[in-house]
Amino acid sequence: MKRHPTRGDNLRRALAQEAARIMAEHGIRDFLVAKRKAAERLGVVDGAALLPKNSEIESALAEYQRLFGGESHLTALNAQRRAALSAMRYLHEFSPRLVGAVLSGTATEHSGVQLHLFAERAESVSLKLLDHGIPHEVTEKRLRFDAEQVRAFPGVRFEMEEQSIEVTVFPPDGIRQAPVSPVDGRPMRRASTFEVEALLQQQ
Repeated sequence: MKRHPTRGDNLRRALAQEAARIMAEHGIRDFLVAKRKAAERLGVVDGAALLPKNSEIESALAEYQRLFGGESHLTALNAQRRAALSAMRYLHEFSPRLVGAVLSGTATEHSGVQLHLFAERAESVSLKLLDHGIPHEVTEKRLRFDAEQVRAFPGVRFEMEEQSIEVTVFPPDGIRQAPVSPVDGRPMRRASTFEVEALLQQQ
């Protein structure tokens, strides 16, 4: 027997849709921040049990972009993926992998291209950028691997083809275990240069 949506289900869906709209229009990337803003906007007080999962918000974000983004969303995503491919080819010796919203297709115009690189020394990436006169900023990113383990990794941020490229550098054996995705708690999907080329051919 088909279960009819309850008031709680409907409110949860409305919260997911509002959080998705906030992320798309305001460039917010933190799911929890978007949830709280959505709850505040819809007047939900003390409704932690009603807050949607990150995966529900990502689905709502994909739907929002399909409905309202149209050709402009696809054009922006194509530019982000082309910049990702250029950066991956440039940094090929570090076995680059594309991750995050640009890979999944839910990136907004505010999203940066996120790459995972693998090197004995993180400084090797900075040195390559320096050698080619590419301005960059040294960063650090904290990533979760399971319920208890959060680790900090060095990285760099730079621009390529007018897109922000955000790199996280792992040791060489880090290619075998991906951190968990903030969207669904599963190991992050990582795409090789070959896979990104295939994605661009499909667009």
